[in-house]
Amino acid sequence: MYEYLLITIVVLIIATAMTSVGKGGGNFYLLVLVIAGIPIYEASTTGQFMLLTASYTGIIVFGKSKAVNWQLAIPVGVLVAIAAFTGGFLSILFDEILLKMIFAILLTLTGVLMVIPFSPREYNPTEKHRGHMIIQSNNKDVVINMRIVVPVTLLTGFFSGMIGVSGGSFLVPMLVLACNLPMKTSVTTVTPLIAVSATMGFLGHASQGHFNPYLAIPLALVALIGGFLGGKFALKSKPKNLKKLFAVSNWAAALIMTINLLLTVGIIAI
Repeated sequence: MYEYLLITIVVLIIATAMTSVGKGGGNFYLLVLVIAGIPIYEASTTGQFMLLTASYTGIIVFGKSKAVNWQLAIPVGVLVAIAAFTGGFLSILFDEILLKMIFAILLTLTGVLMVIPFSPREYNPTEKHRGHMIIQSNNKDVVINMRIVVPVTLLTGFFSGMIGVSGGSFLVPMLVLACNLPMKTSVTTVTPLIAVSATMGFLGHASQGHFNPYLAIPLALVALIGGFLGGKFALKSKPKNLKKLFAVSNWAAALIMTINLLLTVGIIAI
């Protein structure tokens, strides 16, 4: 009883904090559930279910404030959906340990990138932008490098769906660094992508029989509350603070993924 109450409180904190920086919190959900003794594939499926619940709540909050750039979110969301479902469906074919090692390294690197000073590229209407897309953000034309966006989105969606995380740890830096979007716009625009990735990843896992509704549904309701609170926090926070929180959460996620990896190989035990 007390263990389940503790898990509920932790899930609420994770959902609130991660939604506020454009993440789902799958890395954190996964470790919490594994520590609680949930089998890895069931934990991944449950984590994805919580992700999609919190993310859809975030979409409602951001949507009411018209903070989501749907011009970019829709095409990128289609790519994420295809890749995440494929990753979730094929998850049983790949080595779990190797994937977690790669994710831990990438999480660390993207956290570093987010704290490096970055000056977005200004749009020049006289230049040719082959392989780019021009969108409106904050009443300005922004150049989106699709030659970076497409492969990064496909890889992020695939591995996120496979492991059971949201992919926001990589999609937010992509939008900030490759798409020249402001931090707050990136956070709000990534939230629908996380929802799509989590939904398709969940369906891929669930199709393999890993879904336990008695565990997932109550925790998803808690994640829903956290998604609402996190969305409100994101809209009120300064971009500089969001970047710092994003970097710290990425490093924490990398540490947690490493701990999870050590648990998997039996180097440490709880």
